[in-house]
Amino acid sequence: MTFLSILCALLIEQLRPLRADNYVYAMVQMLADRMEGSFNAGQESHGRMAWLLTMLLLVVPAALVYWLCTKISPIAVLAWNIVIVYFTLGFRRYSHYFTSIQIALNGGDEATARSLLAEWTKQDTAGMEVGEVARVAVEQALITTHRNVFGVFFWFLMPFGPACAVMYRVAEHLARAWNEPDHMRNESFGLFAARAFYWIDWVPARLTAVAFAVVGNFEDAIYAWRNFAGRWKDEAIGIILAAGGGAMGLRLGSSVENAADIVPVDATTIEFHSLAADTPPGEEATARALQSTVGLVWRSLLLWMLLLLLISLAVWLN
Repeated sequence: MTFLSILCALLIEQLRPLRADNYVYAMVQMLADRMEGSFNAGQESHGRMAWLLTMLLLVVPAALVYWLCTKISPIAVLAWNIVIVYFTLGFRRYSHYFTSIQIALNGGDEATARSLLAEWTKQDTAGMEVGEVARVAVEQALITTHRNVFGVFFWFLMPFGPACAVMYRVAEHLARAWNEPDHMRNESFGLFAARAFYWIDWVPARLTAVAFAVVGNFEDAIYAWRNFAGRWKDEAIGIILAAGGGAMGLRLGSSVENAADIVPVDATTIEFHSLAADTPPGEEATARALQSTVGLVWRSLLLWMLLLLLISLAVWLN
């Protein structure tokens, strides 16, 4: 049932991709904004209450509908699963940005590539070189694929899978909505949302890194994961990008992530400590790296689908 639900949802999304500004996401954004406006009084405890209430309002109904479907028929369960997976997955939701950037870079249209990247990542891309544009696009693609596909896969496998998938996507959204905007970055309100998503994403992030290693250059992926993932401020992002870059033979991360760590030894001396080497192994990203990213993502998706099929067969045979 799980494998069939995901397969049907992926096929439907290929035929009719869900827009990034769809009404379901707009309603979740509206609810997050309303909760922030009602509860935010500058304390972390207020963010905790707002997070828990938001989860109750969105996850509990998904679980109740799933429970009712189990009482009706397997067809009802399958239909509800497909609906939830379709709205929580996002395999093609942002792929048009990546594809358009790839086409622009291959055609030498750097200005268009920068404009598309800025629209996608909300970063200032003015003055970026081609290699930097390619690197940021690859990084964004790997992170987006994990959070919109592979993380959902993991939680959908849990009991009450549709409700767990909703929980994962809502937790990811709240961690961004209550921390990333300029007026929220120094607020205590979003600390609990960020911490909650860290633990919710702890296992999925590592499974995604393993998948990248298995379908790519395994040795380099594991080496980069073990020795360079800690150079990113966000641990999960560091693991995914280090493993993904190693799997493709690319050096991901800005100069800050790739610089040697500075570890204070005492009050008067500073020891420059490198985790393994001054810079991770691999080549700098180029326009060709985007095609390598497409291959890595598709191979990882096929690996996940194969594992889901084997799990579904094992459950059915038992």
